Amino acid sequence: MYDRFAGLIFDMDGTILDTEPTHHKAWHQVLAKYGMKYDASAMTALNGSPTWRIAQVIIDSHNANNGDNADLDPHFLAQEKTIAVKAMLLDTVRPLPLIEVVKAYHGRRPMAVGTGSEHAMADSLLQHLGLRGCFDVIVGADDVHNHKPAPDTFLRCAELLGVPAHQCVVFEDADFGIEAAKLANMAVVDVRTL
Repeated sequence: MYDRFAGLIFDMDGTILDTEPTHHKAWHQVLAKYGMKYDASAMTALNGSPTWRIAQVIIDSHNANNGDNADLDPHFLAQEKTIAVKAMLLDTVRPLPLIEVVKAYHGRRPMAVGTGSEHAMADSLLQHLGLRGCFDVIVGADDVHNHKPAPDTFLRCAELLGVPAHQCVVFEDADFGIEAAKLANMAVVDVRTL
């Protein structure tokens, strides 16, 4: 079905791995320490963003809604959340059905993961599930300066795969990621419609 593409690029969270519930749980756990809340439905628009950017939105929202001026560093809050999620994820993460496409094209096409998660987190999760060997490249949030919806993550994947961007297809579950793929001049599959 995707034979016409020279390279396949996959978002990770919510696309090939069912990590979303664990991310939400980790946010709730970390924010409770600061008397803050995380509105999962309001944050859906930020899917694909690096963790520190989500942390900044949470802090700004808390300050606006509470007349509070929580003086938290978003990078520090993001680090706390990452530690919490690492402890939970290895016990709970499962592949999503799209992993069958990965398995079908393994060894037939170069493939990459382009994720808003940190590189080490993506590597750990894929190793844990025995899937790391399916991917030639991982590009995480800490591997690029401009994050989704900027095209940098996917352009870096194509560059490392040695495949022209216009010959790649991206599999995504978030609006920011879909926008990034389009800006990278790549075909995109919105996995929410599959």
